Amino acid sequence: MKKTLGIIGGVGPLATMFIGEMIVRRTKASKDQEHVHIIIDNDTAIPDRTAYILDPAKPNPIPVLQHDAQKLAAYGADIICIPCNTAHTFYDKMQEACPVPILHMIRETAKHAQELGAKRVGILATDGTLAAEVYQQALLEVDIQPILPNEEVQQQVMSAIYDYVKAGQPVSKELWQPIEEEMLRQQCDLIVLGCTELSIINKELHLGQRYIDSLLVLADAAIIACGYEVVL
Repeated sequence: MKKTLGIIGGVGPLATMFIGEMIVRRTKASKDQEHVHIIIDNDTAIPDRTAYILDPAKPNPIPVLQHDAQKLAAYGADIICIPCNTAHTFYDKMQEACPVPILHMIRETAKHAQELGAKRVGILATDGTLAAEVYQQALLEVDIQPILPNEEVQQQVMSAIYDYVKAGQPVSKELWQPIEEEMLRQQCDLIVLGCTELSIINKELHLGQRYIDSLLVLADAAIIACGYEVVL
């Protein structure tokens, strides 16, 4: 039985549009009626997840995420996904408040890394995602050693996310190169793009096979969970 997918979007807006496109492109279909039925709520009012993780005095995104999940379920979504890695810090609270299953982007990404045979995986993500240790825990659960960038490179990653992608600016290969070099210096088998803004960079720069794009992993998981096939 085919299921309807709900997407909690706006986190960020460009990544939301990208996962919608990727689900369409990666679904095995020959006509409109063979594609996944998707309901997208591009809620740009959701407070910044990283800001709240680092400072709980900041606006709390959890009630808004819970409300959006409930709203999508009421609209007819059978399964929900959130194209925001950092938001998965609050996954348990969101799932408790939601009457339908929510896909876990980070666990799906860790499982994919395991399937690829990786032993040392670099994590490129927001300060909030790293501070919450959601990727570190997920990778350790599948016997993979998580590798983090040094402080200088992490600042460059945050700048790429906030000063460039979220601000609508392109990231150049020259800006990205020192980030990649640091992770390779640490002998990573693979590097997780653990922020959906980094997925936009991957789309534009074609970063290559050493990267695992969490947004694409989530897109494939959503297609399969809704009862469709992924284009190989």
